[in-house]
Amino acid sequence: MNLRALATLALALVTALGSGPLAAQGTAEDYERAANINQTLGALIQGQPASPTWIGETDRLWYRVSVTNGNEWRLVDAEVPEQGPLFDHARLADAVSSATGESFGPTELPFAPGNAQFEVEEDLAAILFTRDGQRWRCTLSTYQCAHAEPQEEEEDADPEDAVVSPDGEWEAFIHNYNVAVRPAGESDGDMTLLSREGSEGNYYTLRSIRWSPDSRRIAAYRRVPGYERVVHYVRSSPEDQLQPILETTQTLNEPANEDAWGAHYRKAGDLMDDDQPVLFDVQTGQQVIVDRSLFPNPFNLQFPSWWEDGRAFTFEYNERGHENYRVIEVDAETGQARALVDEQPETFFNYSGTRWRHDVNDGEEIIWRSERDGWKHLWLYDGRTGQVKNQITSGEFVVRGVDHVDEENRQIYFSASGMDADQDPYFVHHYRINFDGTGLVRYTEADGNHSVEWSPSRDYYVVTWSRVDEPHVMELRGASDQRPLLELTRTDISELEAAGWHAPEPFVAKARDGVTDIWGVIIRPTNFDPDRNYPVIESIYAGPQGSFVPKNFGLQGGMLALAELGFVVVQIDGMGTNNRSKAFHDVAWKDLGDAGFPDRILWHEAVADQYDWYDISRVGIYGGSAGGQNALGALLFHPDFYHVAVAANGCHDNRMDKIWWNELWMGWPLGPHYEASSNMEQAHRLEGDLLLIVGELDTNVDPSSTYQVADALVRAEKDFDLLLLPNGGHSSGGAYGTRRRNDHFVQHLLGVEPPHWNTRLAERADGEEEPELDGEMEAPASWMGAPASELLPEGNAW
Repeated sequence: MNLRALATLALALVTALGSGPLAAQGTAEDYERAANINQTLGALIQGQPASPTWIGETDRLWYRVSVTNGNEWRLVDAEVPEQGPLFDHARLADAVSSATGESFGPTELPFAPGNAQFEVEEDLAAILFTRDGQRWRCTLSTYQCAHAEPQEEEEDADPEDAVVSPDGEWEAFIHNYNVAVRPAGESDGDMTLLSREGSEGNYYTLRSIRWSPDSRRIAAYRRVPGYERVVHYVRSSPEDQLQPILETTQTLNEPANEDAWGAHYRKAGDLMDDDQPVLFDVQTGQQVIVDRSLFPNPFNLQFPSWWEDGRAFTFEYNERGHENYRVIEVDAETGQARALVDEQPETFFNYSGTRWRHDVNDGEEIIWRSERDGWKHLWLYDGRTGQVKNQITSGEFVVRGVDHVDEENRQIYFSASGMDADQDPYFVHHYRINFDGTGLVRYTEADGNHSVEWSPSRDYYVVTWSRVDEPHVMELRGASDQRPLLELTRTDISELEAAGWHAPEPFVAKARDGVTDIWGVIIRPTNFDPDRNYPVIESIYAGPQGSFVPKNFGLQGGMLALAELGFVVVQIDGMGTNNRSKAFHDVAWKDLGDAGFPDRILWHEAVADQYDWYDISRVGIYGGSAGGQNALGALLFHPDFYHVAVAANGCHDNRMDKIWWNELWMGWPLGPHYEASSNMEQAHRLEGDLLLIVGELDTNVDPSSTYQVADALVRAEKDFDLLLLPNGGHSSGGAYGTRRRNDHFVQHLLGVEPPHWNTRLAERADGEEEPELDGEMEAPASWMGAPASELLPEGNAW
C-alpha cells in the first residue's frame, strides 16, 4: 500500500473515531490529529502546480506539479503547443543521488520552481541547482552531474568612496563633509571642492550624489541628521557563554549602508533626517541650493534621478504626516523646482502601496497611480507641463499592479480587482489598456484569483487561477485572442474530499455602514459535525498595508490545524484594510485601534444567524505583530464579544514602534489619538483571558511594547499569561509557541484541561519524538515587519 493510500486510510479512521455526538474536543487525540493534519492531507492532492518559469528568451517553459509521493517537472512548448516531462526523472534522480551522496527517488528531486538556484539552460542541454551550498550541473543527454561554478552575486551598487562620472573622466566624493571632484582614478590627485559649508551636523551624503548624463553637473543632498534611536536588549541565554549579553539594534542588525533600515530604530514622533538638494556645475563651480518651498517638511526625499537629456533631475517628496506627496523636477540651468505630480489627499497618501510611476520617453509623459478619485487608478501626465492629460483606468475597482508598459504601442498591461460585480472584489484579473484609456482587453475571466506569467515574446501567457473552495487550473493561452491553447494541469482533490476534508467557505456580510460587503473565510475541522456547537477563533491581521483573507486554493494549514482541536477558525478583512476603495481604507486613518472590529463583529453575527453550530458566546482571537496589537485590542475595546486572545510580538502602542509604518496610518504630529489606540493605555480594561508572547530580541517591534502592556496589567491587578521567548526574535515561538497558543484556547474556550505535556514527553518511547504542531502563528507575507526595501518605493532610503 503506497503513502497516499495509507494517508487516506489513516485520515478516514481518525475522522470516523472523532465524529459523532459523543466525540470530545481538545483531547490528546485531537492534538495528535492536528499535528499531522497537513502532512496527511497534503499527500492526497494531485496536480497542484507551482509557478511556471519561461526558459531564457524562448517560448518554452517548465513548471513543477504534485504527483503521488512527490513532484514532477514538466516542459511546455508554446509554439506547438504540447507538454511532456522536463527530463527523465528516474535517470536524473540516479545522477543527482550519485553526485551528492544522498538518495533521491524520481519524484523527490531536491529543487523547486521559483528558486533562483535552480535553472534550465536555454538550449535544454542541462539543469543547474544548488544543494548545501554546492552548485551542480546535470546534463540531460548523458545524465551526469558535475560541480559547477557558483552563481555570481550581484555587486553592491553603493559607491565605496567615489562616484564616477558617465564619461569616466571625473569622480565625485566626500571630503570633510563636502562634495569634491577629482580626475577619475587619481585618489591622490588634485581635487576641487564644490561646497564648503558641510559639517558634522550638516553633511553631504555620498549615496545621494548623481551625475548628469553629460557629466557637467552633480545633484547631491546635504543632510541634517535626525535622532538615531537605538533599542537595547538583553540576550539572556547566549549559546557561547553563561552570562547574558547586552545587545542593540546595531549589534543585531548588519546595515548595508548608512541609510539602511535596521542601523537605527526611529519611532513615531522622532526627528527625521532633513535632506537639502543642491545642484553643482562642475565646470564653473556654481552651487545652487534648491528652494524648499515645495518640500518644506520631508519625511523622505527620494534620491535624485536625471532625465537622459540632462535638462533636469527629479525626486519624490513625501511630507511628514504623509498627506502630501510630490514628484518634483529641478531645472539643470536655473535650479528652479516645480511639481510635476502633486498629491494632497484629505487623509494619507499610501506611498508604500499606491505610489507607482513610469516615465515615458524620458519624461515626455508620466504614468502615475493615484487614489484621487476614490479608487486606485492610473493617470497620464504631460511630463513637460505637469498637467493631467487623461485618466487611463476608471471605475469602482482597484489597479493592483502594472506588469508591463509598451511605450511603442502605447499600451499598459496591468492587474486589477473588483471589476466584476458578480465576483469576490479581491480576485485579481489581468488586462491591457491604451494610454488614452481606450481598448480595454482582458486576459482572464474565471471566477477566481489569477496570476499570469508572460512569455518573453509576449505572444503567449500562462494563467493560473483558483479559489479557496476551487482547486487550481493552469493553462497556456495565446495573447492575440486570449484563446486557451493547452490545459497544463487541473488540481485533483477527489481523494482529499473523500477523506472528509471540508473546503474553506467564503462568507460575505454587510459592514457597519449597512452597504459595504465584508469578506471572510470559515475553516471547519475534518470531523465537523453540524449538530454540535463550535467555539469560534478569529485569526487577525488588520494592518492597513494589505488585505489578508486567503483567496487561493490550499489547505490553509495553520488555521486548519487549530480547527482540528475542536474549533471553527475564521479570517476577515474589515474596513481599514487595503485593496478596496479609498473610503474603505481611510477607516484606519489615525485610528488603528478600530481594526475593523465593528465590521468583524457584524460578520460573526451574520454567520451565527445562518449556522446554529457557530457559537459566538465563545470567541477567541489571535495574531502576531500588528495582529498582536489587534488581538489584544479585541479584548480591551470589545470585551462583550471577544473572550480569549493570544497576542504575539504586538506593537501595542504605536508610539513605541517603527516610524515609517505607524506615522503612515496614524499621522504626524503625535496627538491624543495615539493614546486612544494604545493597548498599554487601555490595559486596565482587560476582562478576558490573555496570553502575551514576545521574543526578547525582536528587532522589528520593540519588545518593551509588550513588557509595558504587562506592566500596566500588573499595576491594574489583572490576571494574564506571559510567554517570554529567550533568544526569540519577531516570532511566535515556533512549534512550542503554537502549542502554548492552542492550549490557551482549549483551556479557556473549550473548558478542557490540555494534555500534561511534560508527562507525555517523559512517557514517549525511546527515540520517538513529539510531533511538531502545524500552524506557526505569523503575520502575512506583506506584514508590517517586512524589510523596508520590500514595502517602500524603489530607491527610497528611510
